[in-house]
Amino acid sequence: MQCFDATAILQPMSRLILIGLLCALTAACSVPKRPLPLTAHRPAVLLVSIDGFRPSYLFRGDTPTLDHLAQSGAFSPGMRPSYPSLTFPNHYTLVTGLHPDQHGIVNNNMRDPQLGRFAMQIRDAVEDGRWWQGEPIWLTAQRAGLRTATMFWPGAEADIQGEHPHEWRTYDAHFNYGQRLRVVESWLRRPALERPHFMTLYFESVDTQGHYEGPTDTATREAIRDVDAQLSKIVKMIDELADGAVNLLIVSDHGMTAVDPDHHIELDALLPDDSYELISHGALAGIEPRPSHREAVEAVLLAPHPHMSCHRRDQLPTRWHYGTHPRVPAIICQAVPPWIIANQRATRTPTYALQPRVYLGAHGFDPALDDMQALFVAHGPSVKSGIVLHTIASVDIYALMCSLLGIEPAPNDGNPLPTQAMLKTPLRNTH
Repeated sequence: MQCFDATAILQPMSRLILIGLLCALTAACSVPKRPLPLTAHRPAVLLVSIDGFRPSYLFRGDTPTLDHLAQSGAFSPGMRPSYPSLTFPNHYTLVTGLHPDQHGIVNNNMRDPQLGRFAMQIRDAVEDGRWWQGEPIWLTAQRAGLRTATMFWPGAEADIQGEHPHEWRTYDAHFNYGQRLRVVESWLRRPALERPHFMTLYFESVDTQGHYEGPTDTATREAIRDVDAQLSKIVKMIDELADGAVNLLIVSDHGMTAVDPDHHIELDALLPDDSYELISHGALAGIEPRPSHREAVEAVLLAPHPHMSCHRRDQLPTRWHYGTHPRVPAIICQAVPPWIIANQRATRTPTYALQPRVYLGAHGFDPALDDMQALFVAHGPSVKSGIVLHTIASVDIYALMCSLLGIEPAPNDGNPLPTQAMLKTPLRNTH
């Protein structure tokens, strides 16, 4: 169809009016629509992670801000993490809706036949987008025309599919909480049409102290109180700077449980050091037998053990959704707390994040355990008050955030139904 041209007989202003009216009625003259701006009908989402925060830390007198948000919004007494219940795998699960076996971050420490070694301290690996599969929420949002900004979220430093969030920072543990909040404040101070639609923030001290001193120590409780105080400032910022037009989601990646320095399963006592490669260790161990020792290693590890169970990668419990990705080692051994798995050489290797002999708290255990459950609290203009979610999993959060942002999710493993009860507007189709 062609637009009728009456311009030859009209004055310039009349020409513009007529052309505008004709083009509005014909698809042929339409121009591409620009992405919808942030408005009162599209509140932003601020996703906050408190690493290592287990739900049992709530309602003990240490968390008045979190307690209020949970009671006046929605919360879960236990969000189930994906297997393994570790930091990088579950942070990336939260923003992709994929189990680690699907998105490729199968452990904090792993090996890929082509890419080599991955560990949280190896910057070249952490920033290499080839490790990070699936589509994180910031890419989904950006492809829908929304702005994104992240603060230290695992995966955001990598060029995933050639893209980063619009604003992101390289992780720096010395960039203190006050500095982090000032960045968030700068985002919220922007006019509504320029403010990021999706934002993240990360706090690590609860996890750090939980590892060093154990989950019930006074140092851990002090870290919990400090983070709660930071959250109080964030709530005030949202109310004062954004007129409350932000849905606040506060999560953790996993819980924390006490471990005993005297309760170690020593692989050195079970296997010759040259018979296998230890890919990861701690609450769970990933073991790759040397080709000439495979049968002997399997015979030892797959036999019953009093404080751990070992499985071939293709025989892991189905409920773990784990074992098909090529980065999963040939044998996975899972300890039962307070026991952990180690060998002498691994504990001296600097590329490992944890030195289990000096830690009093750990995670990475079976996600079904109470102490491994993760935090989920939601509060904001799209969230009902007084809602308790009993069956939520970390893999469900991506679809929830897409619904809150009004965007179509990428294919994911999550279930939208457990979060439906908390939303004032019913969920859109999330699959």
